[in-house]
Amino acid sequence: MLLLAIDTSANASAALLESEGNTVKVLGSFTSNVGNDHSEVLAPAIESLLGQADGRTPEAIAVGVGPGPFTGLRVGLATARTLGFVWGIPVHGVMSLDAIALDAVAHEPSGDFTIAIDARRKELYWARYDKTGVLLEGPHVTVAEELPAGPVYGAGGGLYADRLTTVGADVVPGFEHAHPGAVSLGTRAVRALAAGEPLLGTEPLYLRESDAKVPAVMKGKLL
Repeated sequence: MLLLAIDTSANASAALLESEGNTVKVLGSFTSNVGNDHSEVLAPAIESLLGQADGRTPEAIAVGVGPGPFTGLRVGLATARTLGFVWGIPVHGVMSLDAIALDAVAHEPSGDFTIAIDARRKELYWARYDKTGVLLEGPHVTVAEELPAGPVYGAGGGLYADRLTTVGADVVPGFEHAHPGAVSLGTRAVRALAAGEPLLGTEPLYLRESDAKVPAVMKGKLL
């Protein structure tokens, strides 16, 4: 199966994967390190990746549904839905934190662990997993001090390492700058599909209200 994976919960990321059962081959991948250029770089990156498909059209799309900021998630989800409609192929949602969880499992944790990324407003998006990568709790958005004790993987941990230490949560070295990536997200989707496990729809996991508000004076005019 040829699968296009997209995630924009943090940085813009895309990957083209070819799979047979649980075996996954990465044909190409792209990740921007800028962080706020999703709408500018995602479509050109996907176009470039498709050039490595020998003229084939992907058979499915996996897209990160967050948690993440409104603007970033909308770019990825809108792109995935549009391409899915045009190509007439299924679009599967994957929680973006699952991508880092897959990488964490490869690190062979000894027990339960937490994935955390920056949620801004001095908060973190986080979820708890067992050592095999099965989701136990979350996703949540809270201050760092509300995370459970134990190992923490992800850029959110690196951002608030000192605050996490006060509650017995320790950032795993080498993962203090980790963001969700399309390669791991797509691999997670491929394995789930091969195992017959259900994936998510494409509804975004915002977890809180947008910073953008309609002014009260405008609400009256819209009614």
